[in-house]
Amino acid sequence: MRKNLRLKIQLLFTIVTNGYAYGFFKGKIYQGTFKYVCVPGLNCYSCPGAVGSCPIGALQALLNQRNLQIPFGVLGFFFVFGSILGRFVCGWLCPFGLVQDLIHKIPIFQKRKRLPFHSVLKYGKYLVLIFLVCIGSMFLFGGFAKVPAFCKYLCPSGTLFGALPLLTGNSLLRSQIGGLFFWKLGLLIFLLIISVKIYRPFCQYLCPLGAIYGWFNRISLVQIHWEEEACSSCSSCEAACPVGLSIKEISGSPECIRCGRCIQACPKKCLHFRK
Repeated sequence: MRKNLRLKIQLLFTIVTNGYAYGFFKGKIYQGTFKYVCVPGLNCYSCPGAVGSCPIGALQALLNQRNLQIPFGVLGFFFVFGSILGRFVCGWLCPFGLVQDLIHKIPIFQKRKRLPFHSVLKYGKYLVLIFLVCIGSMFLFGGFAKVPAFCKYLCPSGTLFGALPLLTGNSLLRSQIGGLFFWKLGLLIFLLIISVKIYRPFCQYLCPLGAIYGWFNRISLVQIHWEEEACSSCSSCEAACPVGLSIKEISGSPECIRCGRCIQACPKKCLHFRK
């Protein structure tokens, strides 16, 4: 694998999917034709530069409808990208994943792969998916309308890529700042700070999109293949894995983001992306 290939793809994909520069200058959201199309990663609809929609946001929008209907279109989107890529999307195509990767490179604090009680906390993203994205969006009301609960109360990507740029370029929005904004700003700052020490804490513990794609990891077409017969059991891949997976868990575990660090670390070259 070429050096820094993943970083280059992450940067390129973030720029392409958030390339509506006019929105940043004017503090306005792009509402053209491409907004009817979802991008695979967590990419806020309200980001001034976003040219597509976030799949979690789209799922909530459909669940917000007055007459509850099964959102077949978005579910089909998840099935297509999940069955092809699994959590490769998280490792290579998610803008907020890129932000956490870059912050984790800051050379302060002793780095850790996981939080204490990881075995329990890792299920937090499934609780967020069930109670905020699904149940919250179907039944939580604010005034007379249903609320996209995850976007409104939790999503740090929306705060970073959406709220902050919009507030910078729109004085009317700045005059309407309230407690909810400061709650989400505080949450964003907290996640960014612990990202310096812990690898991708939002992805590991809170991201509902990662929970969905993780379900497909065992069956997706893109896999990291382990040639067990050539393996010397040196554990270099396990030491390199940023989320602390064993060799038998790599690729198949719902926690694996297919970042490829294990492939780079293997001295026997017995790990590779399956073709």
